[in-house]
Amino acid sequence: MTSEAQIKSGLAGVAQAAGGGRGLPPVHLWHPEHCGEIDIVIRRDGVWLHEGSPIGRPEMVRLFSTVLRKDPDGYHLVTPVEKLKITVEDAPFRAVAVARRGDDLLFTTDVGDETVAGADNPLRVEVDAATGEPAPYVHVRRGLEARIERAVFYELVEMAETEDEQLWVRSGGERFSLGRLDGKA
Repeated sequence: MTSEAQIKSGLAGVAQAAGGGRGLPPVHLWHPEHCGEIDIVIRRDGVWLHEGSPIGRPEMVRLFSTVLRKDPDGYHLVTPVEKLKITVEDAPFRAVAVARRGDDLLFTTDVGDETVAGADNPLRVEVDAATGEPAPYVHVRRGLEARIERAVFYELVEMAETEDEQLWVRSGGERFSLGRLDGKA
């Protein structure tokens, strides 16, 4: 386990590596040694917590989101010299808006990322076997997904076409199922 001083140093390093701009650092090219875990949790509802308290500054959440990476052993905040494991309860982001841009669906996440659904950024919908509730997701970048908020999913359903008892949307030259009309998987 890492000490509190190491964690604070780690947070400073993450903030410095992320920089202040909207661009994304090349975290996929950074391969530092694993430095331990940090008490950051991204809750199922999209709230980021540090040591149990919400991170209240959206700028800080955005900053951390730019150095987030998903590896086979979980989610990490990564800098050129540090790799700190965090907890993600569901998906790290929330898709909070969708807009039709020509033939494409443009999603905006809760941290300001924009992604066009297509072959590289597919939509997928899981259905809870017990409740029948859909859990829709869109790929954002490098293995990181956004859970599509309920209101945004309803917008997609309104845009959908019906074929073979399923709802379908098109984007990026691809066709994605939103689920069956009878609610079965």
